[in-house]
Amino acid sequence: MKKPQSMRGLEDLGRVRLSPNFFLRDFLYSEIAVIHGIPNIPDDPDLAIAAGRKLCEELLEPLQATLGRIAIRSAYRNAAVNEFGNRNGLNCASNAASAADHIWDRRDAEGFMGATATVAIPCVWDRRHEIGGWQALAWWIHDHLPYASLCFFPKLWAFNIQWHERPRRTIRSYAEPRGLLTKPGMSNHDGSHAAFYAGFPMPGCVNGGSAGA
Repeated sequence: MKKPQSMRGLEDLGRVRLSPNFFLRDFLYSEIAVIHGIPNIPDDPDLAIAAGRKLCEELLEPLQATLGRIAIRSAYRNAAVNEFGNRNGLNCASNAASAADHIWDRRDAEGFMGATATVAIPCVWDRRHEIGGWQALAWWIHDHLPYASLCFFPKLWAFNIQWHERPRRTIRSYAEPRGLLTKPGMSNHDGSHAAFYAGFPMPGCVNGGSAGA
């Protein structure tokens, strides 16, 4: 598929279905792109679609099926948008570091494919005091989904969730307690962590909206 050069072409690209509940258009919005007038359109649509499908089918669909509707906060960035964000201190890593991450349509330096989305789960955030901390969500994902990396943030407990052909299986956080939660080789990495997420899935989250709905 060629990079769209018209509104109709971009409209057709946005209609590409990545999984039962997600279309490519869901992932193309970028505040950087909107404010600074940089079209956030994949340079390699086929690679973006292939990576995005893995992200949606293997991570986002089971996450949403278990814990309720996912809100996408940030996802795909093309190289131009990401470079601008990096150059201007807008919370974007370098293009080299973002390949196979937020830049879905570039493979990383070793030739592997990947894709990242920053998401929040309204029902989990609404019930944050009941579950005791973002670690409950992190450990549930760790035990149930083939994620490559996770990184949590304080606002809404939004987090980066990455699918990658060579998963690192690391979890970091800027939300308190900050730092590295786990990585391969740490004593807490293997085995079940069910004690940390007792009560998942939470009643009312799936097909019932958030706690405040």
